[in-house]
Amino acid sequence: MAKIGLVAGYGKISMLFADAAKKRGDTVIAFALEGITEKELEGHVDKIKWFKWGELHKAILFAATQGVRNIVLLGKVKKDVLFKGDDSLDDETKAMFKNTADRKDMSVLTNIANILAKVGIQIIDSTEYLKDLIPGKSVLTSREPSKDELNDIEYGRTIASQLAGLEIGQTVAVKDKTVVAIEAVEGTDDTIKRAGALSKIGFTVVKMARPKQDMRFDIPLVGLDTLKTLINAGGTALALEAGKTLLIDKDEMIALADQNNISIAII
Repeated sequence: MAKIGLVAGYGKISMLFADAAKKRGDTVIAFALEGITEKELEGHVDKIKWFKWGELHKAILFAATQGVRNIVLLGKVKKDVLFKGDDSLDDETKAMFKNTADRKDMSVLTNIANILAKVGIQIIDSTEYLKDLIPGKSVLTSREPSKDELNDIEYGRTIASQLAGLEIGQTVAVKDKTVVAIEAVEGTDDTIKRAGALSKIGFTVVKMARPKQDMRFDIPLVGLDTLKTLINAGGTALALEAGKTLLIDKDEMIALADQNNISIAII
């Protein structure tokens, strides 16, 4: 049994983690973000405390009073929050940003990890609890990628891997071995929407982890919402990296993809 702190962004992945941890007998204490974390999480954890974005000092004090020594970071937080005004940030958060070379995900997260380590708190790999959500190489759907889609996947995986390595994004949309859209701070779904507006129909989406992915931070995550966005935008294939992607709503995704003749490949 252990006491785990859960810093929860948006989405059901935090709830899935909490359920898995409690099944092991662990106590889950959630650090929830106002306007981001879903209220539903309250029913999945042993204790929850709500924070405003930028209340790092308050969060550290709460962790200390609860005896939390291990935490996980899960759920979506739109990257544009990193560029909002600093007026709402506490002094600890302002100092953290001041001492970070840039506002790239890994720079910020690594600096936060270093701050927490100084007070005896470590960020741990959440995938130890979520291994069932990480697929191996396979084609999940009834339809395998076409020859053209396979060519776009092979081309796109190289670009997406380089993109992730440069801390730009994790996703590319490709059509006829041409990059239609790349992900930056807007996120995967908005990238797919932009690809649909540009290519109209028949493009492939490839999402990759960083070449040296730290499994504690910003693991690629795909679920039903992303597939729905792909279908609405006119995409025909989705490729995800094996062993480094969290896939939620798997059965529902496969059923919906098959209904819409979409191919989902784990590469």
